[in-house]
Amino acid sequence: MALAITLSVVPTFAQLQATTKEENPNEFALPKIEEPSNHLGRIGRFLADRPRPAQMTCDQYPTVCRAKGSPGPDCCNKQCVNVMTDKQNCGKCGKRCSYSEMCCQGRCVNPSVDVYHCGRCNSPCKKGSSCVYGLCSYAD
Repeated sequence: MALAITLSVVPTFAQLQATTKEENPNEFALPKIEEPSNHLGRIGRFLADRPRPAQMTCDQYPTVCRAKGSPGPDCCNKQCVNVMTDKQNCGKCGKRCSYSEMCCQGRCVNPSVDVYHCGRCNSPCKKGSSCVYGLCSYAD
């Protein structure tokens, strides 16, 4: 019951507007601005509505790959990469390693059986031991 009484005391928006116009007879309403019916010429909030600035690619600006935070110092297919570790560009642009291989020092190696890169790059096994399943001397 208290809630209903409280709501009835609060004036409506129409009552507030009528009171304002009676107190200030010199005040006038602003004209309504019509929105354009089509999207042409309007600036939207999405990035697709705005033209994108030209990007600096390494084929045009090779020094961009040597900048701090770059994925690598080499340029392959307009992308900065490190040909010493990149599996898609191992040793040179476009040379891909197979599924079971990884790129170590610019060479595709299989870390499951390679004694110089056993389990990971630059992890050699001791002399005389073998590399099986990426572990040195697994079954010796």
